[in-house]
Amino acid sequence: MTTTDMPRPVDGGSGRAVSKKRPRGGRSGGLRQAVSATTLLWIMACLYGLPVLWFVLSSFKPAGDLFSLPLTVLPHDPTLSGYSAAWDSANFSQYFVNTAIVCVITTILTVGASCCTGYALAKYDNTWLKVFFICILATTMLPSEVMLAPEFLVVRDLGLYNSLGGIILPAVLTATGCFMFRQFFLTVPDELIEAARIDGARELSIFLRIMVPVSRPIMLTLAILSFQWRWNDYIWPLLMLNDPSKFTVQIGIQSLVGAQNINWSVLLGGSVISMIPLILVFLVFQRYVMNANINAGLKD
Repeated sequence: MTTTDMPRPVDGGSGRAVSKKRPRGGRSGGLRQAVSATTLLWIMACLYGLPVLWFVLSSFKPAGDLFSLPLTVLPHDPTLSGYSAAWDSANFSQYFVNTAIVCVITTILTVGASCCTGYALAKYDNTWLKVFFICILATTMLPSEVMLAPEFLVVRDLGLYNSLGGIILPAVLTATGCFMFRQFFLTVPDELIEAARIDGARELSIFLRIMVPVSRPIMLTLAILSFQWRWNDYIWPLLMLNDPSKFTVQIGIQSLVGAQNINWSVLLGGSVISMIPLILVFLVFQRYVMNANINAGLKD
């Protein structure tokens, strides 16, 4: 008898072939996990989004409706008076120009300095570099208020007080940026660098032609974060600037607050105006933040 003539096992009662039953619950378990994760994300999105939505919608309310009971989310009589009053009462155009200069220059310098520092910390094996990295991380354990006094004295002695350069200089090198680039460059295979060295590439050429293009996603990520940090910076510009023509946006919003009373409609309108550039920057650059193919050029 050949293998094709072998009788199939049958059930004695029904005479039908016995088939193995597939375990149930596999797909349903994965579906439940996906649904639970999605539900959790929606809950977190609502927790973060509802206050922002209330804040934006309240900026369209007249001043008398902001604290009227019962509180409502949607404005009954939408108006743009808060926006027009905020724009007219403060020199927002000059504030935007000053803040844009600070953010763009600081972001470019921060990304460049962090990229160079992170590459050196990740790809060069020296004891003093490890000690230097520990010192950089140690700065994150200090409250920012502790660093204000010494930074102020250094910037003042350099002659940068009451200038935009005094805001830019202390914000160039950040421990977060160095740590981000170091961790990213650690994931880049060393074989890629060794292959370039075998081909005769110099260290500067390896960094500029290989490592910098590979690190484009992390560069854009740090650029977005750095731009956001400098745009929202308030304490340091408040200490460094006393000329109204050099004020940044956040100090300009603070000038909308009166000594005796606060016009919340104007303050909310000015706050929403200050958010628009950040939203535009994020919408433009978020699609460029993606995973890099760091294994390109390597053979299996």
